[in-house]
Amino acid sequence: MSASPRSHRTDAPSSVMDGFAYTPPPLRKPVVLDQYWDDLTFVHWPVEPESVAHLYPSGARPDVFDDGYTYVALVPFYMRSIALGPTLPPVPYFGSFAETNIRLYSIDDEGRHGVLFRSLETERAAVVPITRAALGIPYTWARMSIDRAHAASTPVGDEITYDSTRRWPDPGLRSRLRIRVGEAVEPTPLETWLTARWGAHTRALGRTLWVPNEHPPWPLHVAEVLELSDDLLGASGVAAAGEPLRALFSPGVRTRFGRPSMVDPG
Repeated sequence: MSASPRSHRTDAPSSVMDGFAYTPPPLRKPVVLDQYWDDLTFVHWPVEPESVAHLYPSGARPDVFDDGYTYVALVPFYMRSIALGPTLPPVPYFGSFAETNIRLYSIDDEGRHGVLFRSLETERAAVVPITRAALGIPYTWARMSIDRAHAASTPVGDEITYDSTRRWPDPGLRSRLRIRVGEAVEPTPLETWLTARWGAHTRALGRTLWVPNEHPPWPLHVAEVLELSDDLLGASGVAAAGEPLRALFSPGVRTRFGRPSMVDPG
């Protein structure tokens, strides 16, 4: 899989960003989860919207940028300090683990720009049945590691390797990404559109749900892709329509999830 950057417009017309929520709207209470996402890398590919429209649940559809594409992302990171609400301590064992997501971009009739997960690798086996049953989110069980070689006291120059091998379902699917963290950057309009997402669409118990979240703006660095070998995108049913955008790294943010609401009652 090629890791060379795809040229793309950085001067998106104002129409695509008019009314776009650069910061999260008020979170629907109560706060049900409080957690941190650390050492996260975004790798994005363009996708023809018509090729993935059938993958979306009722009430949601592909979100399309002004270049005519929707996008798919490979997103590995470390999740830590998961707590059930903002005042309780982190949950032992289940509170911290590596994760790698394949996600599409979604919008509904209320104009909520979200994500649609195609798979979420996790090394915590017990997370898989709980999230699949409760929210319809396609967690999978994998053997995972995140290794970091520090270059200095700042993230710049650090090399990070994300490794994942699927255990269940479809055992053997692998993903390996190795990056070098570069200088801090200001996101382009497209990169803001891709990373400022305040919820997820999912299908559970015959209903389409909106699961809201909030977090500060991502502190972003350019990420030089040194190695990329991935089976997860191909297994997701999504075909890239071009070369990837520049990769982005973030040291992380604290995020909170609110109570889900129905998009389509079924």
